Amino acid sequence: MKTNILLIVALLTIGLTNCTPKKQETAVQVQPWWKEAVIYQIYPRSFKDSDGDGVGDLKGIISELDYIKSLGVDAVWLNPIYTSPNADNGYDVSDYRGIQPEFGTMADFDQLLAEMHKRGIRLIMDMVVNHSSDEHEWFKQSRSSRTNPYRNYYHWWPAEKGTPPYRYSLFDEKGDAWQYDSLTNAYYLHYFADKQPDLNWENPKVRQEVYDIMKFWAEKGVDGFRLDAFQFVAKDTAFPKFPDGFEKNFMKYYAMQGNLHEYLKEMNREVLSKYNLMSVAEGAGNSFEDAHNLVDEDRQELNMAYAFDGVDIPKRTGYDLLHLKDVFSRWDSAFAQKGWISIFLANHDQARMVNRYATDAPQFREAAAKMLNTFILSMRGTPYCYYGDELGMTNIGFEKIEQYQDIASINGYKKVLNEGGDVAAYMADLKFGSRDNGRTPMQWNSSPQAGFTTGTPWLYVNPNYLEINVAKQDKDPDSVLNHFRQMTRLRKENPALIYGAYQLLQREHPQVYAYTRTHEGSRLLVLHNFSDREASISLPEAMSAKQILINNYSTNFPEGQEVRLKPYQSVIYKMK
Repeated sequence: MKTNILLIVALLTIGLTNCTPKKQETAVQVQPWWKEAVIYQIYPRSFKDSDGDGVGDLKGIISELDYIKSLGVDAVWLNPIYTSPNADNGYDVSDYRGIQPEFGTMADFDQLLAEMHKRGIRLIMDMVVNHSSDEHEWFKQSRSSRTNPYRNYYHWWPAEKGTPPYRYSLFDEKGDAWQYDSLTNAYYLHYFADKQPDLNWENPKVRQEVYDIMKFWAEKGVDGFRLDAFQFVAKDTAFPKFPDGFEKNFMKYYAMQGNLHEYLKEMNREVLSKYNLMSVAEGAGNSFEDAHNLVDEDRQELNMAYAFDGVDIPKRTGYDLLHLKDVFSRWDSAFAQKGWISIFLANHDQARMVNRYATDAPQFREAAAKMLNTFILSMRGTPYCYYGDELGMTNIGFEKIEQYQDIASINGYKKVLNEGGDVAAYMADLKFGSRDNGRTPMQWNSSPQAGFTTGTPWLYVNPNYLEINVAKQDKDPDSVLNHFRQMTRLRKENPALIYGAYQLLQREHPQVYAYTRTHEGSRLLVLHNFSDREASISLPEAMSAKQILINNYSTNFPEGQEVRLKPYQSVIYKMK
């Protein structure tokens, strides 16, 4: 471990905005930096291309670090940049210590990390270790013979034992997680695509390989890890038969199984605690108890839960606001006294949040995008903000399967065809919810290809880039972008928005999501109109005296006991 990195991490932990070493620790008790951070997620393929090959890269990100800093965010979660054949856009890793050539070189990475730290921005790496690529050397060795030392790095079922017990695959076009391999007359397991064989975490050699990889990046100075699909890593290697139809609730059988917690405790001892790294796993199990077992401090496993209940709510046919209120309120209540959660409405596995939770209709889009960002940044927990959502970027809305790049969409289409399903309904669902909607290139300006690349982009640029782009919004004080900046600043200036107790108001209101945040004598009232119609809400008399801290409408200042909100209006008041 490098001494200078330890000093950097210590400084960042007490909230300084630079990486200058200090001589001694402060005696003041402070909260971990990740509780107060706003995290900005970057999908590197789609952020900024520096060399004209149509794929975003590390130098592109470096060129826009001042923009990222201007957002008021504290850390960047970077989707995988490791060497990969790109069956699943980097979530199939063939070399965990290499940089995907499309993204640049290790020297580019070192420069990126150094330039981020100069600006007080931390870096969170995506660690993909439920599975590797089938082109990883471990798997090449594993499939070469049954006696190879790497055989037990993966899950194999000898064909002479018959067909293995059915396991559901999320990405396979037939929905089958067992892939026959003729070289050794055996099946290997893949919960995702067939080019993503699952690693065998029950093998201690595999676990040590992973810890060594994490140490490699920690030694470079990264500030944390997001553990992809980690709730699936532990498996019963006897592979008992599951009940018929289990795939309809596969999480019950896949998540938080076996020795998962022992593996996390081991990881914490071996890596996380030694380098003071922030840690978050994708998924939080099947219950609040599962989530607490992952993140409660006395468990010595991870730092925070990243649950999907909130992003699972929107459907093409709409959703019930009361359901949204209940989900977020239940999670807040469950973690009010112990543990910590993540707050998010979008990521690389979702379509654009403004389409899913509100609307991209021209007359409402800006207000709706501002409202959703205000919501994320006014809840208790660590907010994760996805690139482009600070602009209100929208779904691209592909009409043909040939326009999609995402393996989940393409293989899902094949599965529907194979099963004689409703192709039209599937395509309508894709248009609304495909992951490609959330992966279109960042819209920087009104030049060709939105300023993302001088070449042909790997995925189509949304045609609305002429109206929605950084350059245009940067100059407009009332833009979605500048409202986002105001909101990150407001969060930092008001600890009540970070640590304050959350209390839901008027749960049954069909349009307005209202709550208070209270902390050390400071009380804030937050109102969001989640509808495309005006809404009114009657407040108790004790809430009538207030100061408006932020409002996503510049010409409407609702006050008094009877507050009238315009469509998608969002207001935060300071109670006197």
